[in-house]
Amino acid sequence: MSPSSVVMLPYALASVSAARRRLSSDLLASGLFSTTVDDAVLVVSELLSNALRHAHPLPSGQLRLAWTCSEGRLELAVSDGGATTEPRAGRPTLSSLGGRGLGIVEYLAEQWGVRHEGETTTVWAILALPQPVRNGQEREPEIHALRG
Repeated sequence: MSPSSVVMLPYALASVSAARRRLSSDLLASGLFSTTVDDAVLVVSELLSNALRHAHPLPSGQLRLAWTCSEGRLELAVSDGGATTEPRAGRPTLSSLGGRGLGIVEYLAEQWGVRHEGETTTVWAILALPQPVRNGQEREPEIHALRG
């Protein structure tokens, strides 16, 4: 299995829900565990929301969402036209209304980072894909408590 896709999205809030539906549908159809799909959808929601809140669109006026599965990993990437600040995980107070997006990505992802290519900024995250157990029976991954 190696599904991959690139989707161009309007620079609009409605793109977040459209991207979630498309990603979920494609990943479930490829046979990924529903828990992994849920994590991927949450990561993409955070990355797209951050791009819409903090960055400019690409020169086409859009955002680019890409994903690919290979070698036990799912890479998700959102590209935009850049911002005046560098994407980084915040450390909000308990009473803060926002600022948790990249912290959520950091928790769910094996790795995440930022690439710059000219005027394009891409924020990417890699999720580990659960592997089948030795006797050929697949199992759902364990759910771990949130880290502090």
